[in-house]
Order: sequence, then structure tokens, then C-alpha cells
Amino acid sequence: MNSFGHLFRISLFGESHGERMGVIIDGCPAGLPLAPADFLHDLQRRQSGFRGATTRVEANIPHLCAGLYNGHTTGAPLAILFDNRDTRPDDYAAFRDTPRPGHADFTATRKWNGFNDLRGGGHLSGRLTVLLVAAGVVAKKILTPVVITAELEEAGGQATVADAIDHAIAAGDSIGGIIRCTARQVPAGWGEPFFHPVESQISRLAFAIPGVNGIEFGDGFAAARRRGSTRNDRFIATDGTTATNNAGGINGGITSGNDLYFRVSVKPAASIARPQQTLNMTTGQMTDLLIPGRHDVCFALRLPVVVEAITAIALADFGQ
Repeated sequence: MNSFGHLFRISLFGESHGERMGVIIDGCPAGLPLAPADFLHDLQRRQSGFRGATTRVEANIPHLCAGLYNGHTTGAPLAILFDNRDTRPDDYAAFRDTPRPGHADFTATRKWNGFNDLRGGGHLSGRLTVLLVAAGVVAKKILTPVVITAELEEAGGQATVADAIDHAIAAGDSIGGIIRCTARQVPAGWGEPFFHPVESQISRLAFAIPGVNGIEFGDGFAAARRRGSTRNDRFIATDGTTATNNAGGINGGITSGNDLYFRVSVKPAASIARPQQTLNMTTGQMTDLLIPGRHDVCFALRLPVVVEAITAIALADFGQ
């Protein structure tokens, strides 16, 4: 459904062009110092308005409306709200009949029998990653001294991201990217075998980010082309430190104490400036589709902080 977690549980609500949206965090320990200013750095990192990103710019001011008293969490569920102001719902009116290729317009309409909100993608929009970032800020505080960092390694198949963005803009197209995330100072022993390994929990949340379509831990798929003699990580200290870290800091679904790292693949955004063809679901005829509105040329540009957030949320569910 719309919730994740056991010890640290988050629930999301709202739509891209609705009046507001929010996240409820259950399991936040009492006494954690917290203020709206704590969220601003990470929210700014996700902000839009620059070259290659949508020109829709929201203030993203967090309203902490429950679970906080005298600047500290109370132990009750923490509720954080965000307003949607810079909306243009009319840009999406045609997508019920003519769904965007590569987008969830069609699948969402079928799932909810046409009652779903298509404006800006509704509840399936990348806009809701603001809520993941907010929950991630709280999770990062809980996890101290664990440090989580993510960066965009490449976009459109190029390491020079700016050039890839320029080429995509000139072509009226979109591009994807690859993001690498590393969590340092994660203790050994977090995670459960079989059904709650660390990889599966991080992966569940990674695929909650719209546009993510692949993930690999450590050397990932490259391991299938190697031999154990060259891939095995040799122990060099009694705390579990290894000479190499091909496993990405996880063995048997349990953290090893080495750096935890993984990469995610982000697909090109479905909404592009160049004309496409799609099927008119009412007439049954093929038709030309020119997508109006404001859309990211490369949504992956704004996702490193979101990937950090989902990593923190997953680890907070193991490591409190």
C-alpha cells in the first residue's frame, strides 16, 4: 500500500497537484531534537528550477504538525505536511484518453477504474519524493554516526552530465542516469536472512522512487562474470574489515561493517518535448501526442538526496 517499515514506519499521502501532501512517521524515538530548519538543506538539494530540471518550483516548507513539542519529538507519530502551490492541472487533462508512452497514466487508470488523479501524475508523481526526503532527514538523525552520501555518476550514458543535458534539450528528449550511494559506519549485524535482508529493504524503497528501474549492490551483475578466487573479500581485521568490498558491505542479507554501497538506474522521463504517437483509448485510433507542461529533462539530477533518504529510512528500520 502506501506504508513502509516496522520499527520506523512511514506512510505517504497526497497528490502532485492536490492542495497538500504529507508523511506520517511512526516509531520516531522521543527526545530527538527537530526543527523545520533541519530539513531545508536536503530539501534544497532536491529543488528544481535549474537547467535540465522542471521549471515548477515549490517552496517546500515543512509543516511539523504533530509529534513535536518544545523542539523535540514526543514519541507519538510525527506528521509533516507540504503545500502544493505552483500547479497547472490543465496540462494533464488529455492523458486519460491519450496516455503518455512509458508513463503510468494507463496502468493507474486501469488499476483505479479512472478515479485516479492524473494531474502531474497524481499520487505516482516524482513530486512525492519530497516526502521521502523529509522522512530521510529524521532517519539520518536517528542513525548518527552513520553517514550516507549519493552522487550522480553519469547521465545519458555520459560522465559529463552537463553535455548530456545540453544534447537532450536540443533534441527535445529526456535522459536517465546512474546514482551511486554509500553508507559509512554502518555496524555489522543489521538485517535478517531470507525475507528481511538489508538489500531487499533498500531495494523496496529504491523502487518507490518514480523512474528507478534497476539496482545492484557491490559489484552487482559483474559478479556473475567473475570467479570466487578473485571476487571473495579477504578479511584483514577481527572487526570484519576486508581488503576489498565486492559484496558492498552485506553478506547473507546482514551488514558486515564495511561500507554499504549500491547503484541505482533511473530511466529517462516519459514526458518529452518532441512529438510522439500514442493510442487514443476512446476512439481506438493512433494519434500524435505533444506533451504540454513543465517536465524534467533528467529527473536523475534531483535524485541523489532521495536515494540517501530511502537508504536512511531502510537502515533506521533495522538499526534503532
